[in-house]
Amino acid sequence: LDALKIAQENPDKQVVFFAIGFETTAPANAMSVAQAKALGVTNFSVLVSHVRVPPAMHAILGSPDNRVQGFLAAGHVCAVMGYWEYPPIAKQYHVPIVVTGFEPLDILQGILLTVRQLEEGRAEVENAYGRAVTYEGNQPAQAVIRQVFQPCDRKWRGIGTIPQSGWCLRPEFAGFDAENRFDVGQIQPEESPLCNAGLALRGLMKPNECPAFGRECTPEHPLGATMVSGEGACAAYYRYRRDLVAIGD
Repeated sequence: LDALKIAQENPDKQVVFFAIGFETTAPANAMSVAQAKALGVTNFSVLVSHVRVPPAMHAILGSPDNRVQGFLAAGHVCAVMGYWEYPPIAKQYHVPIVVTGFEPLDILQGILLTVRQLEEGRAEVENAYGRAVTYEGNQPAQAVIRQVFQPCDRKWRGIGTIPQSGWCLRPEFAGFDAENRFDVGQIQPEESPLCNAGLALRGLMKPNECPAFGRECTPEHPLGATMVSGEGACAAYYRYRRDLVAIGD
């Protein structure tokens, strides 16, 4: 919404907002596009790179080399989207899914419930973050997402294209799509050949097992998404387990 205000204050300039993230950030970005259309702000556009969690879970669990035995479902995503999409996933792949918060005790409880399910041979969805998450989620937020966005295929760095794993602007809002407005759709970013973020994302490699970890790849000079984000596995390993840098030396 701040970017929209900037566009209104500078009508002679093109203002492009990078709309990135999971379902947590999508409602506010959808609202800004809807408001821009309602207000007739024509110098505002968004470069959309939103992603959806359930299709990514399907892709990981359906992979022949999958090693994931359970999920701690991100509480902030579930606060928006609920967890009604998760029971079919748990049933299809026979994995426990526990909606988990971000405080230390939340994480410990999520791990406990997941391990308990594994030991008991269960594969269910449990909500360990009931103070913030409901089964249905935030219905108004979901409504504004679906008003402006629609599911589309999305390429994930280190993994490849996952069908229906992204959010793209609906045709009626296509005029606000920066990718089309500025004809940049053919630009293809190059990934570093040293980066193993995809393996870390799929649970096939621990961050400190990557030869580039702590050397060529650090939070100051990240090679992939899992080191760029402070919530990424590689960034967490770097911050809390730096004694494990350069495994095998």
